[in-house]
Amino acid sequence: PQIGKKVGGPRYFFLIWVIFGRKKPLIAYYYAQVALYFHVLRSFTAHISGEVSDQLIPQHLPETSNSNSVKLHFLLVDMQHSGARDTQLRENSNQKVHPQPMDESTNQTPEAMEALVSRIFTNISSLKSAYIQLQAAHTPYDPDKIQAADRLVISELKNLSELKHFYREHNPKPVCTSPQDSRLAAEIQEQQSLLKTYEVMVKKFQSEIQNKDSEILQLEQQIQEANQKRVKLEKNLKLRGLSGKEPGNSSGGETVISPELFRSAAEAASRAIHDFSKPLINMMKAAGWDLDSAAGSIEPDVVYPKRAHKKYAFESHICQRMFVGFQDENFSMNPEEDLISVATSKENLFKEYLELREMDPLTLKYLLVVHQKMEASFFGNLDQRTYIVGGGHPRTAFYQAFLKLGKAVWLLHRLAHAFDPAVRIFQVRRGSEFSEVYMESVVKDIVVGEGENEKPKVGLMVMPGFWMDGGVIQPQVYLTGIKVAE
Repeated sequence: PQIGKKVGGPRYFFLIWVIFGRKKPLIAYYYAQVALYFHVLRSFTAHISGEVSDQLIPQHLPETSNSNSVKLHFLLVDMQHSGARDTQLRENSNQKVHPQPMDESTNQTPEAMEALVSRIFTNISSLKSAYIQLQAAHTPYDPDKIQAADRLVISELKNLSELKHFYREHNPKPVCTSPQDSRLAAEIQEQQSLLKTYEVMVKKFQSEIQNKDSEILQLEQQIQEANQKRVKLEKNLKLRGLSGKEPGNSSGGETVISPELFRSAAEAASRAIHDFSKPLINMMKAAGWDLDSAAGSIEPDVVYPKRAHKKYAFESHICQRMFVGFQDENFSMNPEEDLISVATSKENLFKEYLELREMDPLTLKYLLVVHQKMEASFFGNLDQRTYIVGGGHPRTAFYQAFLKLGKAVWLLHRLAHAFDPAVRIFQVRRGSEFSEVYMESVVKDIVVGEGENEKPKVGLMVMPGFWMDGGVIQPQVYLTGIKVAE
């Protein structure tokens, strides 16, 4: 009470309880705790500096039955008792206080006092660490961790309370025999408290990393599913003979005749020729054909740096057969056969292109393309041809690829004659000098010599070129007299 009277201790505690105690007891409790700790620290400072006489510090306080398990609400009771003693001192202020001599054991050295203050700050650091653990236990919510952290906070508060009562009762005494050891122990404990704080932060960051990893896995799974859907859609488009790059196919908008539309149709026809050449070569291999002799019979005296390049000879043969009569409006078809009625006006030609583009290629008949002897060599009989003549459409891969090729070329023809003026087809003769402006090489990794006699020449025309009002589509050619880069 004497110290409280000097430095303003219990009176402030009682005032806090009167202001907050009835409506907000929890706030009053924490405010009282903070005021109490500042009261103790100020008492230590006053005692060291000589502001308060040693004789004014009470030497004995009532003993408790179990000083190591003081409950937290005892702090509030202690504040009320301190306030009552302060009031009693004010009423008896006319009485004199006679200082009593202190025992030598209670005379504390500066090192001991410093050790005790260091222990107080260590306790406060531990309390801070415990409070951070309590906060971390709420995110995510873990009842077990919350209870453990709560017990740790209460334990640290009890330690601070015990230090307060210890100081009031005896004056601070060295905790261990050596003040230097006490300071080192306090520093170690403070560092351990900081380490616990960092461990809590590391666990929080690890939890965030795990959440991000889970999100990444989900996004990768969604990308994989989207790729699978895309592959299925592309497969369906190929089966229907549609190009995913054609304008108007996926947007659902109105299709307008344009050079870009014709360019995409030409690319679709080129891919159809390439796709049909694969089953054709496979059927030749299965039938025992000599592919080298077959490629040589198409275009003799063509030197192929790689054996795999001989496939371009078969693609060139298919292209020449399919584009015969392309410059004619009726595609050089016999009108008496009347397979498909040929429109005469530009508007009807473009309308027919739009209608045929959405048709299944299996509904169109191209019996004149595959020769009877070739079919007999492939299948050993003419049953498939007989089935087609009867109006059927076999579901073989060879027949489907062939019908897709026929539809792609027919669509290109309808669209070419829908332009005004009509798109003109042009070919490149074998032996012509290669020009990068008007031609495109099907082999990309070629090495061209620097000498005049080493200029590349056209060996095969794989795909014809087209003239239109909006520009030129380069023919695709296979060059001879070249070297292929490794």
